[in-house]
Amino acid sequence: MRKLIVTLLGIALPSLLFAQNPQAYIQQYKAIAIAEMHRTGVPASITLAQGILESASGTSKLAVKGKNHFGIKCTDDWGGRCIRRKTMRFRKYNNAESSFRDHSDFLANRSRYAFLFEYSRTDYKKWAKGLRKAGYARDRKYPKKLISLIERYKLHQYDQG
Repeated sequence: MRKLIVTLLGIALPSLLFAQNPQAYIQQYKAIAIAEMHRTGVPASITLAQGILESASGTSKLAVKGKNHFGIKCTDDWGGRCIRRKTMRFRKYNNAESSFRDHSDFLANRSRYAFLFEYSRTDYKKWAKGLRKAGYARDRKYPKKLISLIERYKLHQYDQG
């Protein structure tokens, strides 16, 4: 495995020292996910599970370099900056909070996801299956992965507030 090197105060350190585990990721971003749930209706559990899965708990290159925690691609209607990863262009943010906000807006403002907002925000299983149905991810196991993360880390508790 290739080690990435991060320079901190002029000293090169392996980036693995800064890797987050899912629990640390949850603690760092749960308040943002809950605020976004209140603002748009996207369940906090879904947002956190997607962030953990899509960004490898904030350690993926896209999350580190582009602050993009959800793998949202650049499209013609995107007015912001982009970052290239292999052959794809992804949205680049100034901070993780902007990524979380854009993720909520992405789901709330696209007609193909509109049916999700008819589900209770506490029904994370319907939301997970609905995201796959709406085409958010190609992976047939995507709903199962989200549900597993939500249940393993008890993320559904954040949908209550």
